[in-house]
Amino acid sequence: MYWQTSRYQIDLTRPQVMGIVNVTPDSFSDGGQHGSALTALKHCEQLIRDGADILDIGGESTRPGSSPVSLEDELDRVLPVLREAVRLGVPVSLDSYKPAVMQAALDLGADIINDIWALRWHKGGQGGHTLRATEVVAAHPSCGVCLMHMHRDPQTMQVAPMQGDVLPQVRAFLEQSAQDLLASGVDQARIMLDPGIGFGKTVAQNFALLARQAELLQAGYPLLAGWSRKSSLAGMVAHTAPPGTTLSASERLAPSLATALLAAERGASVVRVHDVKETVQALRVLEAIR
Repeated sequence: MYWQTSRYQIDLTRPQVMGIVNVTPDSFSDGGQHGSALTALKHCEQLIRDGADILDIGGESTRPGSSPVSLEDELDRVLPVLREAVRLGVPVSLDSYKPAVMQAALDLGADIINDIWALRWHKGGQGGHTLRATEVVAAHPSCGVCLMHMHRDPQTMQVAPMQGDVLPQVRAFLEQSAQDLLASGVDQARIMLDPGIGFGKTVAQNFALLARQAELLQAGYPLLAGWSRKSSLAGMVAHTAPPGTTLSASERLAPSLATALLAAERGASVVRVHDVKETVQALRVLEAIR
């Protein structure tokens, strides 16, 4: 099995590690650490040395309660990084939901569009014309695309999370999103699905998605798992923190590694992580067992 992208056919016979590059001042885990093009590029290079198979570059935080970033600001953040990152010898993913940013990134040679809105977001442009994300992806001959499930939006998703059994709801949404993309002419080999851990789900619902991940794979598409440093992990290991405190994002390495391994062992093709070096080491143990 492979994932077709702009420049690469990514081998999915082993789990691929997608390294997170947040070119933002306010991401939940590492906001501000890589906020300039120079520091972001140095981080890209370090992630590759650590063993990252894919770089995922984003210019807008989508943590719960985050405010949207203007198109101009997002372009200013990500394009200088993308322009250089595509020369580093690994597939480069854009983490964005704005069609204009997607188009600009693909024009620079980006390989993958990673969209939390599953290509649904749109906003009218000049002269009443609306550039739609599906059109941007479908017009490209080969870029990869990751379609994620999100309940509501980043401002409200954890205020009123999903109710009931999330598995059939998430699977139905992802299957329909993929089917819509196929209908637009995009080849199935270009499509990856993401259940959207932490995006409008309770802690129990997030872990249900991991426990029953095989049901999502029955849709027939490879799966991306994004558990790295999520708040649900802090809740699961809260007893290890001093009374009255919670684990910060940077202190969630051990549960992040555990969920990455579990997701990969249960069939996830890509794990999206902050801690690349440690995740690569852990996955090598899994590979040796296999």
